[in-house]
Amino acid sequence: MQHYCMSRWSRSNLWLSRTRVEIEGMENVDRARPQIFTVNHSGFHDILTLAAHLPIQFRWIAKKSLFSVPFMGWHMRRSGYIPIDHENPREAARSILAATEEISGGVNAVIFPEGGRSKTGDLGEFRSGAFALCLRAEVPLVPVLVEGSYRVIAPQSLRVNPGVVIRIKICRPIDTTSYQKSEKKRLMEDTFSIMSESLAELQSRKQPDEELRDPVRRWIKGLARSR
Repeated sequence: MQHYCMSRWSRSNLWLSRTRVEIEGMENVDRARPQIFTVNHSGFHDILTLAAHLPIQFRWIAKKSLFSVPFMGWHMRRSGYIPIDHENPREAARSILAATEEISGGVNAVIFPEGGRSKTGDLGEFRSGAFALCLRAEVPLVPVLVEGSYRVIAPQSLRVNPGVVIRIKICRPIDTTSYQKSEKKRLMEDTFSIMSESLAELQSRKQPDEELRDPVRRWIKGLARSR
């Protein structure tokens, strides 16, 4: 029920912000077995687009501190989100073990391997925890790229820019069983290479003034010019 509500709420927010979504690679989502989706993170609308458009139930893997935030943290716990403690290596290891059990039991998971939000839309440095989890769970790792999210809400403000096109690419799964448990760094580097190349390709698709195809965006621009 929580997942359904999150999906409906996300679609409503995308509609209200006049955000268009283009998605490809749905054939790489396996409905029959669990997968871990590693996603770049550049804005709040990353979460909305994935919740609205991934055709499966999944759990977010999020830093533990978010679970202490009033209301949001309560919802995360009720929804079965998986906490990871980045500040305490020993606790992080325990969190990875607990997450492994849930994923091995059939739960799909989504994680932001950068560990923070990019303000420019470019790919940031990866943390190793996501890849330790993938190797331990022995489920496919699916790189997912979201391009355009950071343009919807202006940095350090709550101003929404209507008409933004968010492009999502779901890449082919990586077979984590072909890696040794000690090859966390190689898996991380291979994933970064795939995601970096795919993100650059998505960025190249952006057309000049494509946001102006939205009538609300044109109206706002017209008002600005008339002042």
